[in-house]
Amino acid sequence: MSTMIIRPLERADREWVAHFLDDRWGTTTIVSRGKMRYGHLLEGLVALRAEAESDSENTDAPTERIGLLTVEYDAKECEILTLDSLVEGMGVGSALLDALEERAREAGLQRLWLVTTNDNLASLRFWQKRGYELVAVHRNAIAAARRIKPQIPITGRHGIPIRDEIELEKNL
Repeated sequence: MSTMIIRPLERADREWVAHFLDDRWGTTTIVSRGKMRYGHLLEGLVALRAEAESDSENTDAPTERIGLLTVEYDAKECEILTLDSLVEGMGVGSALLDALEERAREAGLQRLWLVTTNDNLASLRFWQKRGYELVAVHRNAIAAARRIKPQIPITGRHGIPIRDEIELEKNL
């Protein structure tokens, strides 16, 4: 039997985050609204799958990283920069998001927000189902982002040209 544990990223996770982002996205560079960040240096949360023994609370049980959420905090808000699950259908992304929302409320933040691209239909569905609302479409923003991060493909999922950044938010 396995259980999921969500915890803040630690210094010891940085190398894994760098390899994960590079493997998944081809770079550790993240660009949002014209600003570049290095994903492996960001704050965030990691989801772990722990093999739990049914008759004990063994905190030394083997764990496997199965999800990552990276963020950047501001005075009253938090930008979600990446959310990735390595195990589909287990609720990893939702668990990471729930943990972030709880921490954000406890910290007195007023807003969580993110940017996704116009081709990412699964992302738009995921966020809207969780109460995030579309607040802006930044038309042709990806052209500027490609000057910073040339790894961004021209065409994305379902053959849709990647052109626009779509901003979503959730007020807390």
